[in-house]
Amino acid sequence: MNTLLLNTESQEFINNHLNSDIASLLLKGISIEGIDLKELIEQIEAKKRCVKKLPTWFNSETIYFPNKLNIEQTSSEATAEYKAALIQGNSIIDLTGGFGVDCYYFSKRFESVVHCEINEELSNIVKHNFHQFQIQNIKTLASDGIEVLKNSKKNYDWIYVDPSRRHYSKGKVFFLKDCLPNIPTQLDALFEHSNNIMIKTSPLLDISVGIDELKHVKTIHVVAVNNEVKELLWMLEKGYQSAITLQTINLKSENNEVFNFNFQNESEIEANFSLPLDYLYEPNSAILKAGGFNSIASQLDINKLHKHSHLYTCEHLIEFPGRRFKIVKTIPYHKKTIKKLGIQQANITTRNFPETVEQIRKNLKISEGGNDYLFFTTDLNNKKIVLISSKIN
Repeated sequence: MNTLLLNTESQEFINNHLNSDIASLLLKGISIEGIDLKELIEQIEAKKRCVKKLPTWFNSETIYFPNKLNIEQTSSEATAEYKAALIQGNSIIDLTGGFGVDCYYFSKRFESVVHCEINEELSNIVKHNFHQFQIQNIKTLASDGIEVLKNSKKNYDWIYVDPSRRHYSKGKVFFLKDCLPNIPTQLDALFEHSNNIMIKTSPLLDISVGIDELKHVKTIHVVAVNNEVKELLWMLEKGYQSAITLQTINLKSENNEVFNFNFQNESEIEANFSLPLDYLYEPNSAILKAGGFNSIASQLDINKLHKHSHLYTCEHLIEFPGRRFKIVKTIPYHKKTIKKLGIQQANITTRNFPETVEQIRKNLKISEGGNDYLFFTTDLNNKKIVLISSKIN
């Protein structure tokens, strides 16, 4: 950590070149005593990534930024604030503290917070930034969080951990055992120091696989921001053996979308099916990730178009955690029939359909955009259909 990057000249250079071309800066060069140009570039690139993701850090003075990879891997302020609102108490320890965004928000809910980060330089950066924020109740330790716990007799109200995926793990579905730290093998040790554990994982983790690997899972939160799933939060309670609740949330600038259901009951619920009616409903990405396909049909009294389509319909307009459409027309999928409609521009979505959006656009010569929404899908009779719809805001 080069503290010279915090002096007035360095900070002015960083702030004045946030929108500059990096290649041009490298060619021009700059001379600030004790500072390498690459260090300045690293600060610029990292800070630029914080404009929307971490506005508190971006808008504060003399904040030191780690490399851009650390910024990419950290929680956003939106998700950190959400997870902090789920818990509270006297003490919490973050075993994999990273850039400290989660701890920043935990400090507003807990009297005492311990931030463990094995990377000493990153730990020092976080310590500096917390000092700049005038936060007094966070203790930073440049240590392996698991080892800190094992060498301590202290208990905490909550333990938080964000295991990172090992670099050699490939494929879209991975296991918690493929992450560092290996939480399934450490659970018993963690429960010796707390009755409550929160685990953050990538949305790539298969929920059923995670449940099989863990124990005492009470609740799983599927967190999306503007319809993009960002993280899964696993809430474990020592000794808990009852039903698991899936809580989905799509964080938006206005009107967050929330839907909850019982994981075990999902497979037992029988959804009703029908041909397309007056209105069409498409669940948000958090619900699709959580797999609450039958539960949402049952709870909201709407019909599925097909077992595998995950589109819903009914005769009246309802509040819905996702997108809503008025069905203008339903037609069978025949290229000649669609071309006769003369649609040159439309928003296209496929659900349980053999062709991709790109293939459909190419074959039908339909450009992207406009006010028409075309859903290419399969109905309950296994017929390929197209739903011509208008979006309801």
